[in-house]
Amino acid sequence: MQVDTLLHIANFSTLFVCMVLKFPQIFVLMRAKSTTGVSLNSLLLELIGFIVFVTYQMYYDYPPPTYLEYPILIAQDVILLLLILHYNGSLRQSLIYAVVFVGGWRLLTLEKWIIDLAMSLCTFISAASKFAQLQCLWRSKDGRQVSALSWALATYTCMARIYTTTVTTGDVQVLVRFIAMTLLNLWVLLTVLYYQRRGSSSKKKD
Repeated sequence: MQVDTLLHIANFSTLFVCMVLKFPQIFVLMRAKSTTGVSLNSLLLELIGFIVFVTYQMYYDYPPPTYLEYPILIAQDVILLLLILHYNGSLRQSLIYAVVFVGGWRLLTLEKWIIDLAMSLCTFISAASKFAQLQCLWRSKDGRQVSALSWALATYTCMARIYTTTVTTGDVQVLVRFIAMTLLNLWVLLTVLYYQRRGSSSKKKD
């Protein structure tokens, strides 16, 4: 009974958090009208990882509560992508990205081996997205346009998914992915906080 209660809490809290997870980042970008420190490559890789992951879960008929947040996250990432392209002056590229993502999604379900292979690479794709964001922060040394709250929420959802995966499907590939994503999200969060604090200290000195 206690396990069921904790599972429901983890599932619904994750879903609720994911409904607003990207909103802080969206609002920061809209206010700043600048994408300094925000990696486009990181966002694109994250979108690919999300699409592969949710397609894998649906393909094998996993319980919907274990992946229901991913369509919501994909929608929020699309909004972020459009904002980044807009502020970078390259909004016309959005049509190309749409064709590539829809075509790729259709390709994933053509054969079982394709979705299995994609899922085996999913952790590396998602990890690459975090490293792309870290590189962007290291290069710009500016975390003001990156929302620490969004990264903190992302860290929580991955931690919750470690628990839900353990007590439901027990899928090792999925579990490894969430453990890796928890650690990498935390790394990005700490890096963002470091540069934001350093930026605040520099302003005070000036």
